[in-house]
Amino acid sequence: MAIKIENRLFQIETEHTSYQMKVDKYGVLTHLWYGAKTECSMDYLLDYPDVAFSGNIYEAENQRTYSLNTLPQEYSTSGVGDFRIPAITVTHDDGSRALDLRYSGHKISRGKYNIDGLPAVYATEEEAETLEIVMEDTATNIEVILMYGVLPKKDIITRSTVIINNGTTPITINKAHSLCLDLPEGDWQSIHFHGRHAMERQMERCELIHGIEEFSSSRGTSSHQQNPTILLCEKECTETSGFCVGAALMYSGGFQTQIEKDQLKQVRVVMGINPETFSWKLNASERFNTPEVILSCSMEGTAKLSQQFHKIIRHNVCRGKYQLSQRSILINNWEATYFDFDEKKILDIAKEASKIGIDMFVLDDGWFGKRDSDNSGLGDWYVNENKIKGGLANLISKINDLGMKFGIWFEPEMVSEDSDLYREHPEWAIKIPGRNPMRSRYQLVLDMSNPEVIEYLYNSISDILKNNNIEYVKWDMNRSISDWYSTCLPSSRQGEQPHRYILGLYELLGRLITDFPHILFEGCSGGGGRFDAGMLYYSPQIWCSDNTDAHERTFIQYGTSFFYPISTVGSHVSAVPNHQTGRITSLDTRGIVAMAGSFGYELDLSTLTEEEKETMKEQVKKYRQYQLLIHNGDYYRLTNPHNSRIAALQWNDNTNGNVLVQGVVFRAVANMVRDKIKLMGVDALAKYKLKGTGEIYSGMALMTGGILIPRTTGDDAAFELFFEKLANDEEK
Repeated sequence: MAIKIENRLFQIETEHTSYQMKVDKYGVLTHLWYGAKTECSMDYLLDYPDVAFSGNIYEAENQRTYSLNTLPQEYSTSGVGDFRIPAITVTHDDGSRALDLRYSGHKISRGKYNIDGLPAVYATEEEAETLEIVMEDTATNIEVILMYGVLPKKDIITRSTVIINNGTTPITINKAHSLCLDLPEGDWQSIHFHGRHAMERQMERCELIHGIEEFSSSRGTSSHQQNPTILLCEKECTETSGFCVGAALMYSGGFQTQIEKDQLKQVRVVMGINPETFSWKLNASERFNTPEVILSCSMEGTAKLSQQFHKIIRHNVCRGKYQLSQRSILINNWEATYFDFDEKKILDIAKEASKIGIDMFVLDDGWFGKRDSDNSGLGDWYVNENKIKGGLANLISKINDLGMKFGIWFEPEMVSEDSDLYREHPEWAIKIPGRNPMRSRYQLVLDMSNPEVIEYLYNSISDILKNNNIEYVKWDMNRSISDWYSTCLPSSRQGEQPHRYILGLYELLGRLITDFPHILFEGCSGGGGRFDAGMLYYSPQIWCSDNTDAHERTFIQYGTSFFYPISTVGSHVSAVPNHQTGRITSLDTRGIVAMAGSFGYELDLSTLTEEEKETMKEQVKKYRQYQLLIHNGDYYRLTNPHNSRIAALQWNDNTNGNVLVQGVVFRAVANMVRDKIKLMGVDALAKYKLKGTGEIYSGMALMTGGILIPRTTGDDAAFELFFEKLANDEEK
């Protein structure tokens, strides 16, 4: 059993970690420990002084050392003496806001819990257990169930919360976070991932300050600007040593992560739906489910932690036909044509792509309605036959005849004012009565909390998918959301719309992937603006970024790799000069960078030389050879590109022990010794043969002395090293 309970001590044990909580004599659920297995209760660490201006619960009488404001707690509340950040706040019918949660009971069950209407880690009964701890505010009969899903062999614990109104009057939930984690005093640092459009998930490591830090999005999406993940680590933690803990929120809307370092240098982390764009009226007998947080920790540095998240997301979040199978190498026409194309132009690109060995053609924006620019057509999901004569079926048939599959682009959540849909249903767009709406990219947003909108989108999209041989959908979403208001909700419930929007999105995606299991859905939001574990539950691949510049992609993909598996990263070779930066990099470099993901192309093949096309043929062959290793292998970041002249990545094959290293040398320097990198996680006692030279190295030498990288010239030069692990009889 992974879950053990004795004398009101709750122990969750995974293969390498222990998570401890204890119900104290007042019914308060205290948090004791999360880290390495200790084989004993850690409650001996709860030794606190009388901290002035830290109140004491009534039952403690004159015991001034007992305060909710200093004790580590499992799920923090407000209004009852804990002045640190709360995980939950509510307003009662009488206007009061206090919530005093005490232990009421628990339940253990086999398997992993599900969450109605929300994505969640899934598992068999054999690989998971569930712990439910029931907390109650006796004054109001508000019940909060703390949900813990445990996958012991994967060192994963999931967290979610159920709020139940067992009272007789409604309450308003103002804040309902999924995770509350109290860490002891120490020199903690945070690693978070900030960015902007076309430069997402930039890793930033910071010392914690006394006070509250926040990483959040109020944009209606998880956003380009902040990612719903957080990593806390000891100051000495590196890629290969030291303690660190990570949390990933399975949610695609506005989120909030708060970190507080208190007066005693203790650290509290809370994570969940952003309360700035959230409130929820909970009537008597109703319940509310928070999204899920995936939690893991490592005593062996950040590389091990990343591998744990990669495995859980790849095997227990992603689903469907394409979860583990080899993906098609695709070509997308966007940067080749933008809106200016016809059937002939598309077929010309497809014909050249088929000669190179590319598996799939993806038709991007502009194929539908009156869509010749950003300013019109969104919402009208019918074929523009001025561009595509004879309709989609005819075009797809011709592409299939070339031996290629066909994929297509949608932006279902958006609507143009210049569209048949908006003229017929202006009330379906998100806007506040009496105000002009805020435009972005000259488009509005459909109200996904409206069941009529969901039904329209389902019918429109499914008609296209049913009547055409389509095997891939790029699901785009190209703006942040403001002007929150729904015609479907009364004034007292308008604060529910942002969350209901996400629930509607999940409902629509869930219906489509159920009805069309043969189709690979790839998420996209201006590239990587909604790259989160919630979307990966529906689309096992997400467009990493609209930035296709190979140099800058090394930084974007570096940050992405801390939590998200390489198989989820949509990554393409694009034209030069690059359309975002104007930078020119070699085709070899663009290929190496794009291989750290799900590989493809996004360029006009008619502009390439025959030599470049031959290079692309070799890239396609190489990626097919390495794809399963890249997607399934243990991944290591050998360098940090933010403070190194080299970006180097490593994959270790779990089946045969072979090792692939790829990387980019950003800047050439004259008259210097050869650059070297040290490998990670190889077998110290084994021997490895380097492809191309035949040289043999010991695993210990590769990890301690390192390996000289190939000589490169020019800036942003790519390199590759492949090591075959030798059997004992081959070493001689």
